[in-house]
Amino acid sequence: MQAVKDKINEMGALRKVKKEARAEERAEKEIAKARVDVAHEVRLAKEAEAAMSLHVAMAGEIARAGDKAAHEHEIKAMHTANGTNTTHEHGASPAEMAGAGGHRAYKRMP
Repeated sequence: MQAVKDKINEMGALRKVKKEARAEERAEKEIAKARVDVAHEVRLAKEAEAAMSLHVAMAGEIARAGDKAAHEHEIKAMHTANGTNTTHEHGASPAEMAGAGGHRAYKRMP
C-alpha cells in the first residue's frame, strides 16, 4: 500500500515539474517573441528615418533649384529693364541658334 502512495506522490511531483517546465518554456517563448517584435519595430524606424532623410535631401535640392531659377529670372528681368537682354523666349541667343539644330530663321543663307 505504501508503494502505491509513493507512486502517486511521485506522479504528482512529476506533473508539478512538467507544469513548471511548460510555464518556463512559455515565458522564454514570450521573451523571444518580444525580441522579434522589438527588432521589427527598430527596422521599421530605421527605414522611416532613411526615407525621411531622402525626402529632406530631395526637398533641399528642389529648394536650391527654385532659388537658382528665381535668381536667373531676376537677372533676366534686370537685363530686360536695362535693354541688354540678348536671350529670347527659348533662352538662346541668335548666335547659339545659328548652330546645328537651331531655329531655321537664324541659320545663314548660302
